Amino acid sequence: MTGPVKQARSVARLAAVQALYQMEVSSAGAEAVIREFTEHRFDRDLEDMTLAGADEPFFADLVRGVVAHQKEVDVAVARKLATGWRLERLDATVRAILRAGAYELTHRQDVPTEVVIDEYVELAKSFFEGPEPGFVNGALDAVAQDVRR
Repeated sequence: MTGPVKQARSVARLAAVQALYQMEVSSAGAEAVIREFTEHRFDRDLEDMTLAGADEPFFADLVRGVVAHQKEVDVAVARKLATGWRLERLDATVRAILRAGAYELTHRQDVPTEVVIDEYVELAKSFFEGPEPGFVNGALDAVAQDVRR
């Protein structure tokens, strides 16, 4: 995958995590949030800087896929949490990161496991300075071991 394509996928992953978070806290539907991002957030200038382009079809697939397969994705993640922990106890941003990553691992076989895990760990680092990136790494690695043997 070339640099611009990789960057467009990275931007799409970030946007998908933001969209999933937005959907959870506002109860907005997937199609409304996808439309909002497509019409108002992608390829826009921000304070005299052009933001990197996103792979919009990939973004839409991530959001729709997590919603369509949320029960399965949540079960895959919840199985890997420590005893006594439920997905609902996690920070909403961490939940969004794990859901998007687990969806890619379970339904996007065209993306290598290492790429999926690395991308979502980097996203976690952009949101958190504490143990969350390591937690995301461990959880997604464990999901990958279950679904990509």
